[in-house]
Amino acid sequence: MENSQEPRKIEIEDATLRYLNTTWKWTMFFAIIGFIFLGLMIIFGLLAGTFLSVFKSAEMGFGFPQVWLYVIILIMALLYFFPVFFLFRFSRHTRNALQTLSKEELHKAFKNLKNYFVYTGVLLILVLALYFVGLIIAGTSMAFLKGMG
Repeated sequence: MENSQEPRKIEIEDATLRYLNTTWKWTMFFAIIGFIFLGLMIIFGLLAGTFLSVFKSAEMGFGFPQVWLYVIILIMALLYFFPVFFLFRFSRHTRNALQTLSKEELHKAFKNLKNYFVYTGVLLILVLALYFVGLIIAGTSMAFLKGMG
């Protein structure tokens, strides 16, 4: 029988280390591109809100309030920030683990990779649920409007 006090170990071969070395480079690339797009999203969103406010007439009391555009942009940026940040941290810790052969750094790297996939998965489930609810509302609205005619 195996001793339960003895920690289980996995040895990583050179080929796996090479795969991890390639992986951290690609995830760093995706993270940097993600941060650039995040900045562009915020800049263009704020510029679009400001640009649209120029055409807003003082006499018009209806329409979409400008402050909501800024709130939506900031919420979208916040939602987009976390997966990019987790990917960046995975890449950085993987690089450090490969350079120093540190178990702790590799543990931090895979923890961030797990966080990336959990966050992305939960976000996907929420978006699909919102689509489903939207389709139900649209279907019942169409049925209601069809019955009125």
